[in-house]
Amino acid sequence: MNDGAVRTAERVLDLFQGARLTPTQRRIAHSLVQHAPSAAYLSAAEVAELAGVSQPSVTRFAMALGYSGYPALRRELRALAGPRPADGRQPGDNPMQRAVRVEAQHLGRLVEQLDNLDAVQRAAELLVASRPLPVLGLRAAAPLAAYFGYFAAKVHPDVRVLDTGGTHLLDRLDQARAAGGAALLAIVLPRYPKETLDTLREARAAGLAVVAVTDSAVSPAAECADVVLPAAVGTHLVFDLHTGPMAMAMVLLQAMCDAAPGGVQHRLEQFEATAARRHIFEA
Repeated sequence: MNDGAVRTAERVLDLFQGARLTPTQRRIAHSLVQHAPSAAYLSAAEVAELAGVSQPSVTRFAMALGYSGYPALRRELRALAGPRPADGRQPGDNPMQRAVRVEAQHLGRLVEQLDNLDAVQRAAELLVASRPLPVLGLRAAAPLAAYFGYFAAKVHPDVRVLDTGGTHLLDRLDQARAAGGAALLAIVLPRYPKETLDTLREARAAGLAVVAVTDSAVSPAAECADVVLPAAVGTHLVFDLHTGPMAMAMVLLQAMCDAAPGGVQHRLEQFEATAARRHIFEA
């Protein structure tokens, strides 16, 4: 996306804020946001194919938003998108440059989003108070869950990274809850593993508050979360770029440090003293 496309995506996302959508409708909304500049010029059948749903689902989605049907919603989308966009490339850009340029635009959007820190601060308060703190991230999200968990363990006394699935995953979640855990941080990235979403539902049923770092406010994870912290994912390369979600995760960790009722500095000093005694680092 170029700058105009990013602004269009923001305006399209505003259409869905506060709407109570089914999982199928969230998938449609997510597709419209991700392809905002071009989606406004697609038919209902083309939107259905893009989102992987049926054409009647697209019609019901439009009506759930208060429109008479998809044509009325498309007129609204076109008004937001303006003239049919070009491909957004800048002169001389190669595909790698375009992908990184879009990623920089995603970060710019995140900067604007963080002008209001209410959601981040609420999430931080929930997570810092949870003992232990389970951090869920499966498949593509597993490295980011491990990255967050590595640093969070330096300021939180009991961080448990849940980065492998299988039959023991829910057992580990149950153990965290039984040990006193009150909240779960979930990092949920496309293509949204079913096991992740099932685990979020189990967490909610067990009474855990769920904080989700995900790629969009209308991602499937939003349905299961108490607090959603969206950060866009780059999709212009063969495999997604997760710069935005990583930045959001580290912003959240900073907010946790700020929200901690004392002891963070002491824990950091303890770690540094231990690292020096054990000669963990060269410098």
